[in-house]
Amino acid sequence: MSYWIDKHIKWIYPLPAVLFVGLMMVFPIGYTFWLSFHEWSMSNVTPPLWVALENYKALFQDELFRESLWITFYFTVVAVAIQMVLGILLALLMNAQIIGKGLVKTLFLLPMIATPVAVGLVWVLIYEPNVGVANIFLQALGLPVQEWLASPDLVLPSLILIDVWEWTPLIALIVLAGLVTLPKDPYEAAIVDGASRWQVFWNITLPLLKPTIYSAVLLRLIDALKTFDIIYATTNGGPGTSSQTLNIYGYVLGFQYFQIGKASALLMVFFAIVLSLSILVIVLRKKAGASL
Repeated sequence: MSYWIDKHIKWIYPLPAVLFVGLMMVFPIGYTFWLSFHEWSMSNVTPPLWVALENYKALFQDELFRESLWITFYFTVVAVAIQMVLGILLALLMNAQIIGKGLVKTLFLLPMIATPVAVGLVWVLIYEPNVGVANIFLQALGLPVQEWLASPDLVLPSLILIDVWEWTPLIALIVLAGLVTLPKDPYEAAIVDGASRWQVFWNITLPLLKPTIYSAVLLRLIDALKTFDIIYATTNGGPGTSSQTLNIYGYVLGFQYFQIGKASALLMVFFAIVLSLSILVIVLRKKAGASL
């Protein structure tokens, strides 16, 4: 018995932690899946009532669900795309030999240190129509003031700006970690051949960074899709439903309207979307790594 334990000790030691984490993941997902086939209002008097696929049918016929789905994808795609472009540029800047590079890295980390709710509250003050810094800046330029978080047309761009400000440094750090591990030989050959900086970046740096970039996209894609705290702290999904993502709508259905079954169905659909996109990015990352 002791021999068997010694032989498999590398699996035995982490087993309790793996089982605990697995249980903490499997139980909520399984319970939500079970609730998605029931109608329940969180009442101790009335037990959950089996309704089969009725919650899913009602969900896909719900105009607010389709609107929230569109808002979620719009917010995610635009925010992640901007963060990737700016993050790569910042990583290239931090990788260059510049004075005070360590201080620059430290300053870039500051947005990520604060909690998302605190960041949201700070930006509420920045966007404040009367005394906010954003409108003071516009007035200094001779431009009209804006109702950033109260305008249906501006609320999503305003929230995307907050997300970009907070999480672009994370992309920059991930890409920077990839930059410092790139081999030197291709660059030396390119310099000998007289390649320009743009040619070196486009033909050498970017292809070699593809696995790293896909990893950064995967992390931010999952996180941006399920953004809740910043949006809830700043707009609560408003004005109206102009910034109501799937997470916000699920919260409203479950904890304001007490439609637990429909909210659970929404979360299961959301889970399937996030899982599918994650698998897609992982496959693309593996292809990018295999092609190097």
